[in-house]
Amino acid sequence: MSDPTLQHTTDQTTAADGLTITVSKGTGIAATALGAFDAALIEAGIANFNLITLSSVIPPGASVEVPEKPGERPGGWGDRLYVVLAETRVEKHNEEAWAGIGWTQEAATGRGLFVEHHGYSRHQVEADIDASLSALIAGRPGIEFGSRQSVVQGIVCEDQPVCSLVAAAFLSVGWQQRSTMIDLRTPHL
Repeated sequence: MSDPTLQHTTDQTTAADGLTITVSKGTGIAATALGAFDAALIEAGIANFNLITLSSVIPPGASVEVPEKPGERPGGWGDRLYVVLAETRVEKHNEEAWAGIGWTQEAATGRGLFVEHHGYSRHQVEADIDASLSALIAGRPGIEFGSRQSVVQGIVCEDQPVCSLVAAAFLSVGWQQRSTMIDLRTPHL
């Protein structure tokens, strides 16, 4: 008898139907690189979450939006926020910090791919995004991915550390759920 949790489904409707993934960006300047990262998170509207990074897959049924002006993301202080994150921190005078996320989706299902890159020039990050999307698409023959989109953000370090970031926020989850502990000292039948 096979384990139903291990079965693969080809059904294109999932719990992600109606999920809106929000891409936001931010830059920060502070006395430390970590402070600059926090300032960039504040600008992107995701500073008060515990970030859990994801890889590159957009689930079927999801949509991706880029608000013109990101605000504070809804959720509670310290909630878990699932994100694809690109970020760069620099501390050297005149050095640039660039971050970007690119994506493509299949029109019929909404399933798609994210790629995230960081670097020290806009050109480098944009070229890396394009090359990575090409590679990921080529690895999935038979899927009709649509147009490619991206968000890229940068800042130049002048006299204090800086950070640039782009985040694709999937879902925030509170801490109301408790983990179930198993007592390993007692045999369970």
